[in-house]
Amino acid sequence: MIRRVLFVDDDRAVREALGQTLELAGLRPTLASSYIEAKDHIGPAFEGVVISDIRMQGKDGFALLELVQKADADLPVILLTGEGDVPMAVRAMALGAYDFLEKPCSGKELLAVVERALEQRARVMQIRLFKREGQRGDAAARILVGRSAVGEALRENARRAARSGAEVLITGAPGAGNSKVAEVIHLLSSHARRPFVKRAAAGLSPEDLAASFAQAEGGTLYLDEVADLPQPAQFALIELLETRPATRLIAGTYRDLAGLARAGRFNPDLYWRLEALRLRVPSLSERPEDIPDLFRHYVATACEQANLAIPEIPPDLSAALMARDWPGNSRALMSEAMRFAMGLGAGEAAHNLGLAERMAGVEKSLLAEALAQAGGNATEAATALKLPRKTFYDKLARHGLRAEDYRG
Repeated sequence: MIRRVLFVDDDRAVREALGQTLELAGLRPTLASSYIEAKDHIGPAFEGVVISDIRMQGKDGFALLELVQKADADLPVILLTGEGDVPMAVRAMALGAYDFLEKPCSGKELLAVVERALEQRARVMQIRLFKREGQRGDAAARILVGRSAVGEALRENARRAARSGAEVLITGAPGAGNSKVAEVIHLLSSHARRPFVKRAAAGLSPEDLAASFAQAEGGTLYLDEVADLPQPAQFALIELLETRPATRLIAGTYRDLAGLARAGRFNPDLYWRLEALRLRVPSLSERPEDIPDLFRHYVATACEQANLAIPEIPPDLSAALMARDWPGNSRALMSEAMRFAMGLGAGEAAHNLGLAERMAGVEKSLLAEALAQAGGNATEAATALKLPRKTFYDKLARHGLRAEDYRG
């Protein structure tokens, strides 16, 4: 933290003398002769402390103290008092001043009070930083629901992508939640306080792209299904990535972008730039054990939006949901949850599944979990489940699972 001191006094000689004392002590003073000069430096982002004379022409030290209290009550204000002003300074302490000193005061006395105030300010700023980072760091856990190893790997990959600052290509089947992962990356990144702008890539002109970059300035632009971006816009996008580096690009697709680039239907330079950091969103079929948690989350969200009581979800319904195929992935599960929350009979088909179908869902969940734990190593996963290798592969084929989908 930069050790800043805002020193306000309308006496030029005092201002310059004490300003020099502060500078010689390794502090960074900002000198102001009035309330008007000082007010623009005050706010929650100011990392230092304020020293002000009480008696000044125009608005006095009390007015400045009031301004500081409104802007940031945790910003320390040290008041300087003249002879006979001590009762006034004591009253200021009651109003929130950090401390007061009588003029003339020695440099040693002044610096001792300033150091204590700076230490307090540093603690406040550190706590705020931890809170901000904690909130950002929780975005993956809050939004990307699921306790499986596959789900945890997705969250960790999103955190890594956020830290990198580079362009990201998010791949995943329709409905898997590519745009949601893009939003998580944004929230976890240094761009989190700036806009997150989503655009469908289909039909975008170079002018549309430029306008989108401008709207997301300093933040993140997410292009959904980037494979549909027209050729002129693809060339424009390459140029924008060079000339507008303050805006981060995240692109999503469920298509084979590499194949499109080889076929000349997608700009290869743009493909390789996006391919440098790829993040794959797993389908629900790869993490069926997360389905109950996701379903509960979607039901709770729907009930909150509609101001409804959250209904109980029977355990056998959760098991039946796990046994179903979800070609529409999270989007389809969300629709199912909304119908259930509204009492529209959703979930009945899943609820009526037989024991064999439910057991198949459990088996699929165990296979997926073993593959995730083994990082896609089929031999290791089969050993963990105590299954012969051939039997393990037969079960993978039966449930539509592929070991390579679980490799990092």
